Amino acid sequence: MIKKILKSYDYSLILAVLLLCGFGLVMVYSSSMISAVARWDYASDHFFVRQSIFVAAGFLVLLLAMFFPYRAYLQPVFLRSVVLISIGMLLAIFVFGSVAGGARSWFSVMGFKLQPAEFVKLSVILYLAAVYEKKQAYIDHFGRGVLPPIIFTGFICVLIILQPDIGSASIIAMIAISMVLCSGLGMKNIVKLLILGLAMVVLISPLVLIMWDDIFTTERVSRFTGFMDPFADAGDSGFHLINSYYAISSGGLTGLGLGESIQKYGYLPESHTDFILAIISEELGIFGVLFVLVLLAFIVLKGFHIARSCDDAFGTLLAIGISSMIGIQTAINVGGLTGLLPITGVTLPFISYGGSSMILLMLSMGLLINISMFVKYRSVYQKDEVKKTAELKGNAVPFQQN
Repeated sequence: MIKKILKSYDYSLILAVLLLCGFGLVMVYSSSMISAVARWDYASDHFFVRQSIFVAAGFLVLLLAMFFPYRAYLQPVFLRSVVLISIGMLLAIFVFGSVAGGARSWFSVMGFKLQPAEFVKLSVILYLAAVYEKKQAYIDHFGRGVLPPIIFTGFICVLIILQPDIGSASIIAMIAISMVLCSGLGMKNIVKLLILGLAMVVLISPLVLIMWDDIFTTERVSRFTGFMDPFADAGDSGFHLINSYYAISSGGLTGLGLGESIQKYGYLPESHTDFILAIISEELGIFGVLFVLVLLAFIVLKGFHIARSCDDAFGTLLAIGISSMIGIQTAINVGGLTGLLPITGVTLPFISYGGSSMILLMLSMGLLINISMFVKYRSVYQKDEVKKTAELKGNAVPFQQN
């Protein structure tokens, strides 16, 4: 049985993750080696060493999640604990959190930064997958089957927005929308949700107007003005985006060469986090960018294929949530550094520097690989066992009494 289980694992997903992480380590070192010394007075390999620790810890988490049956997460005690811990961390951040980049979004623990919003993404995915599996019998009942999970997700998003972390809140909201749309809702309930959303916008609008100056600070507004016309304020709001353009355009097809970026010399302050793909484009050209995006697309599409093949609602929605999270986060990051979307501080999955993001992504991939294993095991080996059992029964010689 163990041999059959091991054969059922999707090793192409594991390989894709390892390739992305290995490539990300190289680019974290290349993009941060100058700023580590010049900006923070660290050793040139400071961020590379830390990211190596994050990747190693994340891979251990991935292995544990791979071998732990995903259906076990349906236990009510576990789900309640996850929800309560998530809410508790988001509330505690306002008291014990550290401020960085204008947001109180991190806990400082033994020299490392922990970002609760990253782990809350997976908590919301687990919660919605579990709730909507339970509600399949009355999924079209708006009051019982649709509304409660939406209210919970909205509450989580509000807590994250108040930090403020618009990027993470947007990702969670879009993940929730993708899971809700795939949960089996009828068109009538989808229309009701749209009407409810519009009604909430109308109700909240007066409050937004009253708190306009507190919500739309100069820094937040500058992200939109920099997105709309970066060259209007090239030295401030448009600084990051313009230098991202320079990095992308100077790379061309083949790039300037690994380690030869100019923009990482202080022109792109977040060169190893939010804008690492711009440095990849500058050093390795369009081929380096395609290498990353093709692998990420493979993971996302593979995840949706796993969801389609899964024969239970929990596994299906879990795979959809994880795939959507990686796809949405990639789209927002790429959109930000290319000027298609406002810059939100969202990192590129598996590539950008960051411990919380890496651990979350590895845990999520472990879950997805475990779902894939059970899908293949049930479709191949269990069917073979049923077939063999049926054949043995058909060929059995009836007992004849003398």
